[in-house]
Amino acid sequence: MTKRDYYEILGVERQAPKEEIKKAYRKAAMKHHPDKNPGDKAAEDKFKEAAEAYEVLHDDNKRSTYDRFGHDGLKGSGFSGFRGAEDIFSNFSDIFGDIFGGGFGGGRSSRSSRGQGADLRYDLEIELEEAATGLEKNIEVRKNVRCSGCDGSGAEKGTSADVCSTCGGHGQVARQQGFFSISMPCPTCSGSGKIIKNPCKKCNGQRKVVKTKNLNVKVPAGIESGQNLRLTGEGEPGEHGAPDGDLYVTVSIAPHQLFERHGKDLVCQLNVSFSQAALGAELEIDTLSGKSTLMVPKGTQTHTLLKVRGEGMPSLHGRSKGDLVVQVVVKTPQRLDADQEELLRKFAEIEGESVLEKAKGVFEKLFR
Repeated sequence: MTKRDYYEILGVERQAPKEEIKKAYRKAAMKHHPDKNPGDKAAEDKFKEAAEAYEVLHDDNKRSTYDRFGHDGLKGSGFSGFRGAEDIFSNFSDIFGDIFGGGFGGGRSSRSSRGQGADLRYDLEIELEEAATGLEKNIEVRKNVRCSGCDGSGAEKGTSADVCSTCGGHGQVARQQGFFSISMPCPTCSGSGKIIKNPCKKCNGQRKVVKTKNLNVKVPAGIESGQNLRLTGEGEPGEHGAPDGDLYVTVSIAPHQLFERHGKDLVCQLNVSFSQAALGAELEIDTLSGKSTLMVPKGTQTHTLLKVRGEGMPSLHGRSKGDLVVQVVVKTPQRLDADQEELLRKFAEIEGESVLEKAKGVFEKLFR
């Protein structure tokens, strides 16, 4: 069956702004919602149709593709309509959240994500050599953990929490607003579903205490500054049986005295003399892994880049290694003895170069 035009479904012009599209979708969704039209297959189809139209038209990229190529253009963009009720109600829940404070019924349950433990961050600085080889690092994290005195129940040992009489232990209460059924946290137990009459003395009924925990972090070779290592379940403890959060270890690499990192490559500077640059030389240089030999070709100019293959950083997701890029800096001698100066003057004469005259002695200057 040929799909109807999305603008036609919502009853708006093709130039309609986002706010108008949002209002049109809200109107259509309320009119055709299954709760208001129980057993009406036609209304359900129109509700789904409006939800799909809104999904495309409220997204700038999808709307642009649709305007240019129609329904066929969306097939290549990764959008192929809704997969099921979860997708349909996601937009409906979002658009009515500002009216009903979230928690719109519609068949979706937020129970699984309610009380999810907060994620934590730990900043870890390592040396460049450590980033090249990888390492295991022991860190100390001060955070909330489940109270061992009550095993996270909040109730004193030997006692237990009572089921909340207001919500019957569900943690949520439903309120009817017209044809909508709105779920919200129970005001009596704050969503826990239980009432603690004898709170744990160790945590004062809070279910958690602050503790310093030692953790082992495996840092892979090739890691770069700013990348995160995720330790699942090492964040803040979850509430009411929800999963714990995660700990994200953010790695930074300390500046190195010799090398700068550029992706997989390392860059350094090497001072060479005028003679070595002009005649060529075989020099021993430092690398992260030890010593290596660098061939400086004849006639090398200052700021020339020379590579030492495979002496850079390893790839984080492979076996290849970058290169060590050496920037040659030709060093001009500042002090010359008489023989050196004479040789350079002869060289300049052969090349036809103009140079300053030889400085006169101090007595010759005074009694000239």
